[in-house]
Amino acid sequence: MSGQKISSVWLREPRQSGRTPGRSREEIVRATLELLDAEGLDGLSMRKLGAKLSAGATSVYWYVENKDELLELAYDEIWGKITIPVPEEAGWRETASTFAHSMRAVILAHPWVAALLGRLPALGPNALAMADLLRRAFRLAGFKGLDIDYANTTLTAYVFGMVIPEIVWRQTMGGEELDPESMRQTFEHVARDFPDLLARLTEVNDLPAQAIREISFDFGLVSVLDGLAARLRPAGS
Repeated sequence: MSGQKISSVWLREPRQSGRTPGRSREEIVRATLELLDAEGLDGLSMRKLGAKLSAGATSVYWYVENKDELLELAYDEIWGKITIPVPEEAGWRETASTFAHSMRAVILAHPWVAALLGRLPALGPNALAMADLLRRAFRLAGFKGLDIDYANTTLTAYVFGMVIPEIVWRQTMGGEELDPESMRQTFEHVARDFPDLLARLTEVNDLPAQAIREISFDFGLVSVLDGLAARLRPAGS
């Protein structure tokens, strides 16, 4: 049975020609991140990047064949911004918690990354180093075999599931929050037949929106880690 083959910039050996490109790969990746942060995925093009580098697109094509390969380089650079301690020193829960909070912060700081999750392979050195640290953390916790991978997937899926809607909401609102009084009036209208729910919505509405998001993320993360820890305990204990 055959299937699609993986295509990745990380599978190609660096060029060995004696000709020197006008810009280093590090310079190109740094400029790519700056352009993505400023204009998003739709604003990135080889032409714009070449103009930003004042070197044309030739230097870019020395390292990549297309825009997706360029995005792979930028994607791996993002993985390198995530903070994670050494599992053997910090313990598995602290490692997993630090990773989750850092990953959320990094993705929120570079929201264009959300559109690349699942679209591009994470095969770069930074992504693989992060995967290895998480693997070590869950092995240290006591997971074995494929359960190590399942635990890793559970943690990262939680972060993605929380952060992607937050990014979409921020983009929809243009960085602003909803007016609390307007929200109160909305709740009173749509939830008037559900008094208990209305009371709950009103109470939540009185809290700062960002604080709610932070607390919600913490609550869910602790619940995920507690659930993973529970799977390690003998049945009936």
